Amino acid sequence: MINRGKVIKSTGKWYKVELDDGSIVDCRIRGKIRLQGLKTTNPISVGDVVKLNNDKDDEGNRIINTVENRKNYIIRKSTNLSKQSQILAANIDAAYLIVTIHSPITHLVFIDRFLVSAESFRIPTKIIFNKIDLYAKEEIKYINNLIKIYERIGYPCHKISALNKKDVNFLKEEIKGKQVMISGHSGVGKSTLINAIDENLNITTNEISITHKQGKHTTTFAEMHKVKSGGYIIDTPGIRAFGVFNLDKEVMSHYFPEMRAIMNNCQFNNCQHLKEPNCAVKDALKNNIIEESRYSTYVQLMEEDINNVHRKNIFE
Repeated sequence: MINRGKVIKSTGKWYKVELDDGSIVDCRIRGKIRLQGLKTTNPISVGDVVKLNNDKDDEGNRIINTVENRKNYIIRKSTNLSKQSQILAANIDAAYLIVTIHSPITHLVFIDRFLVSAESFRIPTKIIFNKIDLYAKEEIKYINNLIKIYERIGYPCHKISALNKKDVNFLKEEIKGKQVMISGHSGVGKSTLINAIDENLNITTNEISITHKQGKHTTTFAEMHKVKSGGYIIDTPGIRAFGVFNLDKEVMSHYFPEMRAIMNNCQFNNCQHLKEPNCAVKDALKNNIIEESRYSTYVQLMEEDINNVHRKNIFE
């Protein structure tokens, strides 16, 4: 008999799978699983739908023998193995990127790289500016300016304090019936936010490191939590850097919505928006229609050696 379920926790060596009947079993994989031609450090990710047979290993773990095709995933370049990638989560209905402007600082390039990865699979993403109760007036003004920038592009933004449950009530409604991902640097308040959504989860939270102004990792491996209001939350480990992986540079601008909207006005159909004449994107940059920080991230991505194997444009 074949059982089917979703991966709710992954360590890279063993997995917890919630079967369709609601039971949870420990699993391993036998042999090598390679998916969609990707060289990944984790062939199976939280959120994957898998099939198990009745075989067990010597420790009594069930064996995963099939991974169903993913509708999408969030991927980044592995921090230790630059030619390999790490899949953070799969089969995501929506993503929430948690941002703080200090303790720790979330740099704009990190935000933009995350958005590019999500955009490449059309994963709806919202930006959550957390710890709003800790900021001075000038910092609030800075956040409001960022919100104008990103909402003009098309990314909804929210200002919250995860310590204020009223601030997070909207999330309880939004995630009902969905499988969502919450991501961001260590210390931005992901675990606190998830606890506010469902206090029964009681996820461990840690203080910020005073020396480095960075969060200490409280989530070592990605894990999916079923919340009482309905839906699932994928809690990812804190990410310090986000290397975009497996995207075709020829269509990189397609993953910047503000560029995608105007690039048909460029003189050349294959314009890369770098040194070409009569480029609508560069004209928009000069006229402050496209933000310098966003364009700077685009140039960085175009100049990086992302990988020799690229995923082609999905907007065709």
